[in-house]
Amino acid sequence: VQLQASGGGLVQPGESLRLSCAASGSILDIHSMGWYRQDPGKPRVMVAKISSGGATDYGASVKGRFTISIDNAKNTVYLQMANLRPDDTAAYLCFADLTYKHGPHRVTGGSWGQGTELTVSS
Repeated sequence: VQLQASGGGLVQPGESLRLSCAASGSILDIHSMGWYRQDPGKPRVMVAKISSGGATDYGASVKGRFTISIDNAKNTVYLQMANLRPDDTAAYLCFADLTYKHGPHRVTGGSWGQGTELTVSS
């Protein structure tokens, strides 16, 4: 299973940006997907997550500014970020809780993608 994240970059405060993360491989079912941020020397922090049924949860600092959505047909999660602030600057990592085929077995667990960097600066 691979998670490919994209969409990061350099933006100015107040601007918007959308991150995407596509899961691929021998996927049988995706239960939830989400985004975490990684700051140097700090633990990963949940930014937003969504179940395959559409139930969402957001970190306190992004509520009202970020919107997570999922396209189950494409195994892709999106994070629409608005009114970006300098303290949103971080590496954003994609996560999926899924069931996949590994040889003759069904395996359920979490998978991380690589980070995509977001810098918010004037």
